[in-house]
Amino acid sequence: MTVNDGAAAPGAPAPNASNWNLPNALTALRIVMVPFFVWFLVAGGSHGQDSMGMRWAAVVTFGLAMLTDKLDGDIARARNLITSFGKIADPIADKLLTGAAFVVLSMLGELWWWVTIVILVREWGITLMRFVVIRYGVMAASKGGKTKTVLQTAALIALLLPLTPFVGQWWLWFAWVLTALALLATVITGIDYVIKAVQLRNRAVRGDAA
Repeated sequence: MTVNDGAAAPGAPAPNASNWNLPNALTALRIVMVPFFVWFLVAGGSHGQDSMGMRWAAVVTFGLAMLTDKLDGDIARARNLITSFGKIADPIADKLLTGAAFVVLSMLGELWWWVTIVILVREWGITLMRFVVIRYGVMAASKGGKTKTVLQTAALIALLLPLTPFVGQWWLWFAWVLTALALLATVITGIDYVIKAVQLRNRAVRGDAA
């Protein structure tokens, strides 16, 4: 990570920022919300047939958790409260939330297991890869990665909403189309990150050799 004129590089941890701050508290809250979300979703059953109220509670919990994801990033950047803890905990919290949603939906028979497995392997694989190559430099989130996150969130919300009994099968097809787009973006951006990681390592090795 480079430093210019004593100022931290964009996205770098602020020199004097304490881990005890609002963005990190929101990240921790998102992690705490994951088991509640899972409980609501399991109790709600497939498409909310067992308990519509619990299914809606799962939707609301998921939405609020994703809102904290946006808020903690906005606040951290606006107030220069970026910390090493936040840079590690934030993506882990995201993966826990979305990963739990994909897994439980597959358990309920609402999403093919192979889709969930492909997404989880990509998500956790890239997260692990980031830690492996961090000795060579920091891999910033790409625009494609952000698009992937938006598509995954939209697909999950569409799958979670118990609207099919009310509006018909077209809603389910809409959710599956979003899921297909999210899966495509997940795989493509995963390949792109692997290529960038290899390039980052090669540049670092050539620099050390020089």
